[in-house]
Amino acid sequence: MKDPILVLFAIVIMAGCNNKKEQPEIPAQATKYELEKDSSVYSGEMKRYWLVLLKKGDNRKQDSASAAKIQAAHMANINRLAGEGKIIMAGPMGTDGDLRGIFIMNAKDSAEVASLVNTDTAVITGRLKMEYYPWWSEKGKYIFK
Repeated sequence: MKDPILVLFAIVIMAGCNNKKEQPEIPAQATKYELEKDSSVYSGEMKRYWLVLLKKGDNRKQDSASAAKIQAAHMANINRLAGEGKIIMAGPMGTDGDLRGIFIMNAKDSAEVASLVNTDTAVITGRLKMEYYPWWSEKGKYIFK
């Protein structure tokens, strides 16, 4: 697939399907109407999250020791934001292309997303740069809180 957003969408959907939380069984013959009638299966309430794409930045010429320190600070920041409930999911890409990783973030607006991601040492130093997009999912289902 050439479209990285389509690939990321597929990854997020697959990750949601592997969630350990108890998920209601949806009958194979269920129609959309039946799902809407049963709120334990489908609430219909949507919530906006943010898909953040982390790409190679313009400043990637650090020596290996400096790059390792930047990476350690990057991971510490991810863990901090996850602990605060701001990052719902994060991970690196499995290739060595320009797209390096993704976050799914829980933020009120794009300004909050930018301010949170701009606390990342890898972004501050220019090793990574970000793009972000609003992304909607059913509230409270699958991997989301």
